[in-house]
Amino acid sequence: EVQLQAFGGGLVQAGGSLNLSCTASGFTFDNYAIGWFRQAPGKEREGVSCISTKERSPYYDWSVKGRFTISSDNARNTVYLQMNSLKPDDTAIYYCALRTVPDALCPVYRVLNQHGMHTWGKGTQVTVSS
Repeated sequence: EVQLQAFGGGLVQAGGSLNLSCTASGFTFDNYAIGWFRQAPGKEREGVSCISTKERSPYYDWSVKGRFTISSDNARNTVYLQMNSLKPDDTAIYYCALRTVPDALCPVYRVLNQHGMHTWGKGTQVTVSS
């Protein structure tokens, strides 16, 4: 069974940093796209960043570009999201999600499309205080 687990959320002051991790199991970690999404209270879930074994450059939403960095450690079956210069607007539940079929490309159609992902982990809460 394919599973994803997200870790690393917490409470941090504005300007601070957090490093989220998404650990995957149940499939060969050499052909995938893993994306990070977030959902703030009262808002729709939105795509934040995505990394693919098939693409050279990761995707970042404009709202996090320059502040967040996505990376992968295939030996640990883990994708990370380093979040710096956090703002109160970054407060949300963060989810990681997987795509391996029909391809391992990040499903970006102007924005990262959550409907292009097929397996989701439970979220981790990130709260940024002002």
